[in-house]
Amino acid sequence: MKLLAVNLGKPERIPSKTGMTGIFKRPQVGPMRVGKLGLEGDAVLDRKHHGGVDQAIYVYFQSDYDFWDAQMGTRIQPGTFGENLTVDGVDGMAVCVGDRFAIGGAVLEVTSHRTPCSVFAARMGDPRWVKTFHRAGRPGAYCRVIAEGAVEAGMDVGYQKFSGEPLTISELMALDGVREIPRATLERALRAPVHYKMRDDYEERLASLF
Repeated sequence: MKLLAVNLGKPERIPSKTGMTGIFKRPQVGPMRVGKLGLEGDAVLDRKHHGGVDQAIYVYFQSDYDFWDAQMGTRIQPGTFGENLTVDGVDGMAVCVGDRFAIGGAVLEVTSHRTPCSVFAARMGDPRWVKTFHRAGRPGAYCRVIAEGAVEAGMDVGYQKFSGEPLTISELMALDGVREIPRATLERALRAPVHYKMRDDYEERLASLF
């Protein structure tokens, strides 16, 4: 597995909307520092929905970009979807909560999927993009930082699968908007190291079933 690109965003105006965004990320040259709250120097402007320890780094996979290349008939460049790291050599749809990536000295642990929003749609110039992206089930992975370190495009990526019961980020994404999640699914999710906001939601849902 290889780290294809390390992508950094600066504040830019959101197309056809008011406000600023850091979603426009571009590949960087040289080593970049990964800290507990993300990639050093990366703009995170909407702190309510982005950033924080459990979604410090967003990883998107070349296998999923290959899918979109075929769908859209064009070559999508690393960073286009707003990811911090673009990784090649793994099937993005098979990535699970709790899987770990080791890059340089940094270690990342998958916590959740990416939920598309209106800013993402504006960035793509497609008002239907939220539905299109969600329907494809190729969300990319939010990660917490287990160990800080420097990363650089071209580095090897170590990959360790979660030792517990697998729950893919695609499966997790499919639960978005579902009012009644089966108890077994809630319990399976809670046995994995999911994002703390999901954990709180799922624990509350599970408690209401008893």
